[in-house]
Amino acid sequence: MDRFKEIESFVAVAMRGSLSAAAQLQGVAPAMISRRLDALESRLGVKLLTRTTRRISLTFEGSSFLEDCQRILHHMRDAEASVSAGGLKASGHLRMTAPAGFGKRHVAPLIPGFVSEHRELSISLELSDRLADMVNEGFDLAVRIGTLNDSNLIAVKLAEMQRVVVASPDYLKRRGTPKHPSDLLKHDCLTFGNSGNQARGWEFLIDQKLQTIRVQGPLECNDGAVLLDWALAARGIAWRSMWEVGESLSKGQLVSILDAFRAPEHGIYAVVTQMRHMPLRTRLLIDYLKRSYASPAYWLAAKPVATSSKST
Repeated sequence: MDRFKEIESFVAVAMRGSLSAAAQLQGVAPAMISRRLDALESRLGVKLLTRTTRRISLTFEGSSFLEDCQRILHHMRDAEASVSAGGLKASGHLRMTAPAGFGKRHVAPLIPGFVSEHRELSISLELSDRLADMVNEGFDLAVRIGTLNDSNLIAVKLAEMQRVVVASPDYLKRRGTPKHPSDLLKHDCLTFGNSGNQARGWEFLIDQKLQTIRVQGPLECNDGAVLLDWALAARGIAWRSMWEVGESLSKGQLVSILDAFRAPEHGIYAVVTQMRHMPLRTRLLIDYLKRSYASPAYWLAAKPVATSSKST
């Protein structure tokens, strides 16, 4: 306990810049703070602070030690909060990023509810399909879908997500229903531009092997929402994720076809730079998203879509 008090006092002096300010913060006499600092430096065998009548400054060793001490105190607060009668308490600011389409439909609508549960917390959300540099851009959390290539980041799976081939009942009535993935070559397929994973083709399990079908059609776009609109308008067949088409399937606006040949599921992940020192606010948000996505019924229900206030 004495060691912990010494660390608390050291951090308080380093952050407040004076013994008196640290003493006032901790509710003790300045002399007590001074004794704790002396004991800490004596035990460590190094000088942590340079004290004069005018100012207190950190030594090189003190600056390095301060970062570790702050981390220790942060983890102690998290540990106490996790078992306190008042429950988990998150505070501070969290920066996160998510893909534009998925983020509008399945991240942004959930964030206000999380902040309502943790009123000492604020969140900024950036929606973009570019792959953000989490470390250099200062993001605490990223939501990503599919294969993760950056081995320096740590991924926590939030949910599994299936891609399905869909078409409107009107299209299938007019053109017929494909029975095998090769039948798609005779249909109008709504393709995702000329970049990204779908540029290689649509993936299917055929004879227990993952195979790619290079589909074609008169319409292509690099915006999944547009492809969905075209599919709803009976303009062709689309290969989309359940997070996009689940509601339309449940309403009967679209029909899932070629289900027997579905490719393996891909993951939706929360990506962080480290697990060991993850702030409580980040850990709670990951748990919150995971709980929200856990039910299969979630993906079939109607979702509010976040809209921008900017005019175009």
